[in-house]
Amino acid sequence: MTLVDKTARRHRWDTRFAPYGYVAPYFLIFGVFGLFPLLYTVWVSMQHRNLLDSGGAYLVWFRNYQQLLFADPYFWNAMGNTLSLWLLTTVPQILFALFVAQLLNRRVRTRTLFRMGVILPNITSVAAVTIIFAQLFGRDFGLINWVLDLFGAGHIDWQAGTASSHIAIAVMVVWRWTGYHALIFLASMQAIPGSLYEAATLDGASGWQQFWRITVPLLRPQIIFSTIIATTGNMRLLAEPLLFNPGAAAATGGSDRQFQTAALYLYEQGFSNYDFGYSSAIAVVLAIATIIVAGLGYLVTKRIQTE
Repeated sequence: MTLVDKTARRHRWDTRFAPYGYVAPYFLIFGVFGLFPLLYTVWVSMQHRNLLDSGGAYLVWFRNYQQLLFADPYFWNAMGNTLSLWLLTTVPQILFALFVAQLLNRRVRTRTLFRMGVILPNITSVAAVTIIFAQLFGRDFGLINWVLDLFGAGHIDWQAGTASSHIAIAVMVVWRWTGYHALIFLASMQAIPGSLYEAATLDGASGWQQFWRITVPLLRPQIIFSTIIATTGNMRLLAEPLLFNPGAAAATGGSDRQFQTAALYLYEQGFSNYDFGYSSAIAVVLAIATIIVAGLGYLVTKRIQTE
């Protein structure tokens, strides 16, 4: 074989196999830290594995799923709370983020400072944010109740009620993540050609009409992306309800489980009751539910944007 033939063969091998070598590190890392834990969680979910049981782990197949789906009212209560918080957080996040991005897209002084400021809530510690908001929504000495008392609305026990606790937790989530989505929308707004707005201005369109008829339709991919990100984040909501009412009822989401999310119920089963088989089954069901809800959110958002 001549040198030219060897060089040509090496070139063909390089063209054919080099791309796989470039992406191999990602799949290796994903397999070790992503795929293996996922498959192992499915395996554990089919076992009775409780650290408080001296009998050890043994295979029960789908018994954990049967109990979870058909004989566990606490799980469905947690799923209902999760869906309620999803509605109370996802829609306001997207709307507020669009409004903030529109304001930041204007030509004002110190725009960079304001753009940096909106991301600060997202980079702060979630534990610190939750503890501060828990004080703000305190029953006796909270700032929110003090303001409501000025208007004669009286005091509200935010942790005790289902609706009030959901509103308080939703405020925390919306405050923390609105800036993140606003920066995504802002980057996309700056890529919209200015000639579209100039033409709309000549046609007599107001700023509000330009926003809803030009800006929002062109931001459809980013809105869908933010909706999916917000959905997946809210379906695994844990720190906010866990720290909102710390104490003996922290893992149960209140004395009556009024704001216990599915992720918090998983935490209770796994790290309070040490039932890792049952908590793994919750994790698998929650992952499937997240995929379904995210898919429905994608379809709804896409249909709204196309109408």
